[in-house]
Amino acid sequence: MSAPNSFKFLMLPPQSETTRAWARQLAESVPEARVVVAEDADTAAREIVDAEGAFGWLNKDLLGAAKKLRWLQAPQAAPAAGYYFPELIAAPVEVTNFREIFNDHISAHILSFVLAFARGLHVFIPQQLRREWKKDAGEAGGVVHLPEATALIVGVGGIGAEAARLLAAFGVTVLATDARRSAPPEGVAEMHPPEALDDLLPRADFVILTVPHTPATEGFFNAARFARMKKSAFFINIGRGMTTRLDDLVVAVRDGGIAGAALDVYEIEPLPADHPLWTLPNVLLTPHMAGHGPYLNDRRYRIVEDNCRAFAAGRALRNPVNKTTWF
Repeated sequence: MSAPNSFKFLMLPPQSETTRAWARQLAESVPEARVVVAEDADTAAREIVDAEGAFGWLNKDLLGAAKKLRWLQAPQAAPAAGYYFPELIAAPVEVTNFREIFNDHISAHILSFVLAFARGLHVFIPQQLRREWKKDAGEAGGVVHLPEATALIVGVGGIGAEAARLLAAFGVTVLATDARRSAPPEGVAEMHPPEALDDLLPRADFVILTVPHTPATEGFFNAARFARMKKSAFFINIGRGMTTRLDDLVVAVRDGGIAGAALDVYEIEPLPADHPLWTLPNVLLTPHMAGHGPYLNDRRYRIVEDNCRAFAAGRALRNPVNKTTWF
């Protein structure tokens, strides 16, 4: 095995106490990486010229100045639109991201939504606030019997796969679509390509979106797709807000097209205080925090460190991104 090669690794601005601490730790744990912290745009423009690796947001001007850049570590699992601009997509720069660090936290959030709907908490919590004692939450007492229920997970990456495993433990039959995966992970009864989505929607009691925002998924959950769902089905989105047309969702819930919805992400964030979703019955909302939990910064740092080691050794990097599809 050849000796690791030294390389320049640039931490792009803006900086935080966390990224500065990462830089110090990387300098000690991966001596092959010559870590440079750019505190401002001028420093970044000067230092990017001979950097071979970088962390953070890279704009068109910086990319144009970069003469040796071969690897860019994205600062998020799914950066916002604009991160993958055309010149970066065309450049011979490998991009990696932070996917899979949220698997346990977000899958638990998904299960919280499913269990809340299955046991009628979307009905009983408002009753509690009104101090009303009513045991009947509607048809069948508001209960969805999970061993007879079907969930459709749209996007079975790490989060979707872990959610499938947990749902299956409650007896739920899990259907799934994914653009990359063809073999079903543990807990998935049926694995399908994305093109099968419309045929699968009428079978699901819970439709769960975990997909990132990409050119293919922007606004793809719309009135036509809500119309294909059962009237008794619940919609859950913890992926990215731009995948779902909120106006269409409001109509579907308000007019009884679907039984309810739970969202952690929104087409507009923060969700405006006068938005009708706040007051619709059968809707559960959390403020884009499904990924919150312990150890996240440790997990992020570990990916950066692992990739620095791999880059120096000429090995494959963790979490490579298809820049064209943004994930």
